Amino acid sequence: MSTIRMGMIGTGGIAAWHGSQLSELSEVEIVAIADTSEKSRVTFLDKFGLTDVREFEDYETMLEQVDLDAVVICSPHTLHFRQATDALNKGLHVLIEKPMTCSSEEAESLIATARSVGKILQVSYQRHFQPEFLYIKEAIARGEIGKLTSITASLYQEWRQGTPGTWRQNPALSGGGFLMDSGSHIIDVLLWTTGLTPIEVKPQLHQHGSPVEIDTFTSIRFAEGAVAGLNLVGYAPCWHETYVFCGEDGGIFYDNGKITIRRFREEEVIVPELPERTTNQDKSFVDAILGRQEVAVSGEFAYKVVKFSEMVYQAAGYSPLMQGDQEGGVGA
Repeated sequence: MSTIRMGMIGTGGIAAWHGSQLSELSEVEIVAIADTSEKSRVTFLDKFGLTDVREFEDYETMLEQVDLDAVVICSPHTLHFRQATDALNKGLHVLIEKPMTCSSEEAESLIATARSVGKILQVSYQRHFQPEFLYIKEAIARGEIGKLTSITASLYQEWRQGTPGTWRQNPALSGGGFLMDSGSHIIDVLLWTTGLTPIEVKPQLHQHGSPVEIDTFTSIRFAEGAVAGLNLVGYAPCWHETYVFCGEDGGIFYDNGKITIRRFREEEVIVPELPERTTNQDKSFVDAILGRQEVAVSGEFAYKVVKFSEMVYQAAGYSPLMQGDQEGGVGA
């Protein structure tokens, strides 16, 4: 395969990030885009100077009429399952934005479809490629701080203030609130870097008058013995992301991209050397298609994030799709 013919399903928001990364790859040509919003399509094409690209209002017509090798899905959350399933069944590789799906049942079905058609299903969790999180995962795996005893993971964002009237606060399209959206990245880090298995969650949710949950505070117990606190605050004045990984021999502290290591009764604060960044979501996806590497973020892993999110909602007795007004439209 000399050139990968790529289609975009959804051209707003995060699609620009994918477009930028794909434009750096000589093996890729974006040949078609689908979005119900003409304005979104035009903005995307203009941003990257794309002229010889076919445009569609709906993705199904694009899949029927254009000869593609792969698609990147950047649509609202509840649309992911059907769109990815349709693309896979057309024989296409799929890179899908988070969350992979909005239920574990859908996730299992999507994974099974990818296996049956023999195509790649990758999920776009970008922290898997960032040096800070690669270091944390590797340090924990090699026992840098000993056996994990506890983790605190927190994200603060002005999400409540910035999303009214958008699909992100429409449960029928978002599948949930801050936890399902930005919070999905924090759940990803918690599960991916530690490799721990959550077996019990005790959440508290606050909607702040929104149709979806905004703030979520969850205590977690893992099968391996560690405990954790997950704090997802969507009603905050700014973005702030922190993690603390405590182990029997020390702790790793992450604060907005800065990492330090501390040890018991040692005054020295260790600032570790981080690995170099070598790839990203889109490059790794293309490399996997071309057989240069394994799938970086598999559907099987992303299922764990979906399952955990589902556990939190169920434990809280909360069903996002039953909340608020489910009317409204949105671009593909």
